[in-house]
Amino acid sequence: MPRVKRGTNRRDSRRKTLELASGYYLTKSKLNRAAQEAVERGLKFAYTGRKQKKRIYRSLWIVRIAAACTEAGISYSKFIHGLKVAGIGLDRKVLADVAASDEAGFKLLIERAKAALAPA
Repeated sequence: MPRVKRGTNRRDSRRKTLELASGYYLTKSKLNRAAQEAVERGLKFAYTGRKQKKRIYRSLWIVRIAAACTEAGISYSKFIHGLKVAGIGLDRKVLADVAASDEAGFKLLIERAKAALAPA
């Protein structure tokens, strides 16, 4: 079996790591082992940050909808339940945008939700 020389593979992987670590301080941008640890840590935080961003935005939308609902005299939970009963399938992102930009449209949604919750 012939001998395998790994010079180019090793150099390429180190170069890739150092390129990802460019902009880091001191040895973290220059030495391979320190750069590799810093890059792995950064990628881990980036991954968890992408997951956290979804949670943060959802809670922001809920706060905006709840503020608009309180202003109109209905609780957030009753409003969401009323929309489900009325068969209005708007998600929280769209509802928050409507609450912030189109006050008349949001009042119409609140009226529909209240009508769906009213005892028949």
